[in-house]
Amino acid sequence: MRACYAVLSAVVLTFSTPVFAADYPALRQGDWIARDFKLHTGETMPELKLHYTTVGEPSGQPVLVLHGTGGSGTGMLGPTFGGEMFGPGQPLDATKYYILPDGIGHGKSSKPSDGMKTGFPKYNYDDMVEAQYRLVTEGLGVKHLRLVIGNSMGGMHTWLWGEKYPTAMDALVPMASQPTEMASRNWMMRRIMLDTIRNDPDYNGGNYTSQPRMMKYAATAYGIASIGGTLAYQSQAPTAAKADKIVDERLATPITADANDFVYQWESSHDYNAGDKLEAIEASLLLINSADDERNPPETGITDAAMKRVKNGRLYLIPASAETRGHGTTGNAKFYSEQVRQLLESTPQRMIESARR
Repeated sequence: MRACYAVLSAVVLTFSTPVFAADYPALRQGDWIARDFKLHTGETMPELKLHYTTVGEPSGQPVLVLHGTGGSGTGMLGPTFGGEMFGPGQPLDATKYYILPDGIGHGKSSKPSDGMKTGFPKYNYDDMVEAQYRLVTEGLGVKHLRLVIGNSMGGMHTWLWGEKYPTAMDALVPMASQPTEMASRNWMMRRIMLDTIRNDPDYNGGNYTSQPRMMKYAATAYGIASIGGTLAYQSQAPTAAKADKIVDERLATPITADANDFVYQWESSHDYNAGDKLEAIEASLLLINSADDERNPPETGITDAAMKRVKNGRLYLIPASAETRGHGTTGNAKFYSEQVRQLLESTPQRMIESARR
């Protein structure tokens, strides 16, 4: 995916067009309908469409790959992640079977812009994970996963997978995330971004005729504040002129996202909290974060405290450098591919049933 997880913006995922890193074997896309899907609000959707991409053959070891906010399953096939992980001899080589779903409200799965606008039911991360589970088990007939791996929002989903379905996988790799409550600067910035869009007269309560003009300013400000890396920014923009150039380039990037989809995507994180059930996790867990992650700063100590409650868990903290990109660092698997390889080599494989219906 072009510029996926790149330093340009936390929301570049929303604007990008998938460009695959390589020719993947047996690349397939499809849709599955989850019927009578009940959300955390108590509402039931008679039909929830879940789009997905698979790579490889179902006879392989199933690996579930979860994307970040505003992204899609195919976004994980780009050169910096898929190109570093899925190739021959790489940690997740193509002999395995990859499942890359589009989350509720994302990609080609059901979302507000399909026609319901703000009448679309409110969903949260628990709903998104339950939908993924139903797709994997009911839709694709996979009974057990070798690995669940996800980045940013996908990382938070990975924590929830480990707690909600503790025997469903051998290993978990949440990235650019922490299991604790959505709070502090992470939520405050999201809240300001969302309120800026909602208070734009163009938004008109979600009944706009053209995308709100303030959306690009809100998204760009959030991206600068929450992704990029302090050392990297100092290297790239040591003068006001160079800083202005970066801002101008980001503001000039066309936004193709729908505002209602965008608002729903970011607001769905509001009640995220995987901190209460960490002891339920049974799978081997490798948390991968970056030391300069603006949204999940290690200096608070809350991640370290949470990890002490995970039976088979450890943290790999990527050192900050001029090469890292803050919250965007984990979008580039070169920083941790060997750690994922070691995790899988040291994690026993349980009996896996992956026959499709």
